[in-house]
Amino acid sequence: MKLLSVYEDREEAEGAAEKLCGTKRLASERDSTTVIYNLFGVPSWGNFHRLGMYDLNELKILLARRASWEEADFARHKEIVGALRLASKNYELEIPEHWL
Repeated sequence: MKLLSVYEDREEAEGAAEKLCGTKRLASERDSTTVIYNLFGVPSWGNFHRLGMYDLNELKILLARRASWEEADFARHKEIVGALRLASKNYELEIPEHWL
């Protein structure tokens, strides 16, 4: 398990934890008067998609209409893939070839 996300709202953190597949843990910590909630879980593209991270929803829409991409679509795809490359290094994940 690794830290996947941090939340300031308990209900939002609990809702996110319910979306995850596999082992998960929600831990709170206090910093003076502020409480933050750390969501730990299995790092996977499926879990990141369920949490709405790394623009995976937008990538799915882009890839569905790949044949008709315009310049803006190519640029946005490049931005999303750049973020995915960082995430793949941080979480030791492979980016599926059909996303590239």
